[in-house]
Amino acid sequence: MRLRILAALAALSVAALTGCGDTGGSGGGTSALRIMAPAAPGGGWDQTSRTAEQAIKAAVPDRQVEVFNVPGAGGTIGLAQLAGEKGNGNLLMTMGLVMVGAIEQNKSQVTLTETTPIAKLTEEYEIIVVPAESPLKSLADLVAAWKADPAKVSVAGGSAGGTDHIVAGLMAKAAGVDPKQVNYIAHSGGGEALNALLGNKVTIGVSGVGEFAEHVKSGKLRALGVTSGERLPGLDAPTLKEGGLDVELANWRGMVAPGGLSDADKKALTDLVTKMHDSQPWKDAVAKNGWIDSFQTGQEFADYLAAEQTRVKAIIAELGVVS
Repeated sequence: MRLRILAALAALSVAALTGCGDTGGSGGGTSALRIMAPAAPGGGWDQTSRTAEQAIKAAVPDRQVEVFNVPGAGGTIGLAQLAGEKGNGNLLMTMGLVMVGAIEQNKSQVTLTETTPIAKLTEEYEIIVVPAESPLKSLADLVAAWKADPAKVSVAGGSAGGTDHIVAGLMAKAAGVDPKQVNYIAHSGGGEALNALLGNKVTIGVSGVGEFAEHVKSGKLRALGVTSGERLPGLDAPTLKEGGLDVELANWRGMVAPGGLSDADKKALTDLVTKMHDSQPWKDAVAKNGWIDSFQTGQEFADYLAAEQTRVKAIIAELGVVS
């Protein structure tokens, strides 16, 4: 009930601020396209949404695009709002693996079955970091600290049940620590998690490479490891497997639209996102942020999304990271 009330309040407030109910249909028309980042500014969804905004403007100069944020509950507040915009062909929402887990965590009454899958965009490996002043110099140090007292190792990441939480749970399990004992502190955006790290308020942070890489390169944070199978170019960090933890996982992000779209609107949005993906600004951003191009549209993405919901539900049930 609390989640439904919050969703309703978010929908009303955003509608008042952005004219949510004033744009209807015609995804291929001249009306402004609105892209929802269902999280606070500074995180991966926000970063992806604003990158998409610039790329669409470059690919289709006469199309107006605006990004707005609807933070809360791992994206499920935004998901509830999107569901209320049934048939709106001028609205997209950035989402991904995090939301799949958050739906389970929050026992959301609204699920991804009430959306129209448009495109899978990118994959991104996760990075585990500590503040520059941290006494933890390696994954071995982290494992030792975890085994000594799991409660004293606070882990900053995104929403509970999301990718960061899953990675922390998988790491703990691989280290021989009960995943349920992980002291995970959820944040609504990458900016909040970063502030906690830079303020030495948490022990370690887990997030997408693109969110922390620049701070690692500047020396503000130190990377303990990445969740890729091989070392990532331009980043001085070992893989978790090198550090003795048999964990490999890639986050992914994509875009969905409200349910109930006409075939014409669905095609128009898919064509628009395809033009965005093919633009040079998008390609440049993918390379700069260390993202992996994993573009899918149509039934291929719809099938992938359905499979992910089954896979993630099994993972978080096994780890016990969802209450």
